[in-house]
Amino acid sequence: MTIFNLGSINADQFYGVPRLPGPGETVAATARRTGLGGKGANQSVAAARAGARVAHIGAVGMDGGWAVERLRAYGVDVRHVVVTDQPTGHAIINVDGAGENAIVIFPGANRAQDRARIDAALAEARPGDILLLQNETSCVRDTARLARAKGCRVIYSAAPFDAAAVREVADHIDILVLNAVEAAQLAAALGVAGDALPVREVLVTHGADGAVWRGDAGIVEVPGIAVTAVDTTGAGDTYLGYFAAGLDADLPVEEAMRLAAGAAALKVTRPGTADAIPARDEVEAFLADRKT
Repeated sequence: MTIFNLGSINADQFYGVPRLPGPGETVAATARRTGLGGKGANQSVAAARAGARVAHIGAVGMDGGWAVERLRAYGVDVRHVVVTDQPTGHAIINVDGAGENAIVIFPGANRAQDRARIDAALAEARPGDILLLQNETSCVRDTARLARAKGCRVIYSAAPFDAAAVREVADHIDILVLNAVEAAQLAAALGVAGDALPVREVLVTHGADGAVWRGDAGIVEVPGIAVTAVDTTGAGDTYLGYFAAGLDADLPVEEAMRLAAGAAALKVTRPGTADAIPARDEVEAFLADRKT
């Protein structure tokens, strides 16, 4: 099977800072580096490194060839990534000494998706394939509707969070993924309890505390794995990419969540986003060490 991903591709600009700046405050960075990022690219790399066949649908600018080649090097099918007249998206990421971050995103080419190109990419989709979506691109609702009509399992990460965007796509998705803060915000916006969100399956991540899945079969809780964090940027994307790859390989939800928890925990011990995502054999060795 194939995991399709209509997803963002960014140049991540990292700045190491002694603390995250407050309003009106200037903080001197102690380090700077650039890497591949964007929620979409991170998730595609994670799923590919987990062993899934991944086809990325996206856009970069004339300055983004390096990002496409980096995706290809990680095993992602990039035939459906195009070059537009918009600049490649980028993110400014401040990371403090505890690994926490503050991020500003410029969408750029990520908001220049083309419906005809998406239709052509999903012409290859078959029932049982997976589609990943986030809120960093355009054409999210139409893509979800098209994939659902083809029998794909649609997994939607509601980030950056926007309650209106969730409402637009809710009828066309199978799994809604949020972190704990986003889940509370959505429940408040919809006027429902946190365990009554209007999607059949909901996965709520709780950072280092693990994640909770709710579906027709009940509730599955898998704890996080304690590590010393260096950089938490992209941890949720790593989790979701590995989780999707686990479902694609027909793992039970609990096993897919455990695999994802191991990948996310290992990722946060390394600086960076897509370039810091571990390979499947590293994750399995990491999890095996925790059992002994």
